[in-house]
Amino acid sequence: MTQVESFIVGQGFGGKLFYAAARAIILVFSKIYFRLTVYGKENVPKTGAFILAPIHRSNVDTPLASAVTRRRLRFMGKDSLWKKKPFAAILSGLGGFPVTRGSADFEALKRCLKVLASGEPLVMFPEGTRQSGPTVHPLFDGAAYLAIKASVPIVPVGFGGTEDVMPKHSKKILPRRCAVVVGRPIYPPKPDQGRLPRSATTDLTSELTIALQKVFDEAKQRINQTRSVAKKQHR
Repeated sequence: MTQVESFIVGQGFGGKLFYAAARAIILVFSKIYFRLTVYGKENVPKTGAFILAPIHRSNVDTPLASAVTRRRLRFMGKDSLWKKKPFAAILSGLGGFPVTRGSADFEALKRCLKVLASGEPLVMFPEGTRQSGPTVHPLFDGAAYLAIKASVPIVPVGFGGTEDVMPKHSKKILPRRCAVVVGRPIYPPKPDQGRLPRSATTDLTSELTIALQKVFDEAKQRINQTRSVAKKQHR
């Protein structure tokens, strides 16, 4: 196992304890500063690997993803961040694992498969980079491919209000109300005989697109409803 791959399996009990402490701080801050509310936690698998696939509208999406489950979530990061051992240990404890920047996509996928094979949840933003607007942008097939390859479910997550908190290109974190909606797991198809057709990945990505739009719309609706109630109470 290489030095880079050794961080994929995490830092044992100490790493998980560190993650739990960091998550607790994030949750307290989020509930006070963002008045964060999470809906649909029951849809998150309690055991086994899965892919958490959130909408991506803000830099705060990554830490807020930890609100959906107490289980440690794993994230990809560029391997240059792991060059210094103390910092590398912190990143790994927080659920990160390195991917070589500029390498072929299949190397990153192989490392993701190692995480899933270890039984841990993996976070993938299927839209890729941060986007804007109320509509789900075209998704990459990575999440669907991994779900089929590893035989794990995809859990769609919608964020409401995060784009107002920290819009793209903004460095300020504003105190805006946020909501997180977790959708039902989407299970990949299983082959009856031999391999699945290539269209299986595309079909699963299409299914994920529909599910993501649904939880995204619900998250925005939750925010709008809460704001309407707050306005009525202040009248």
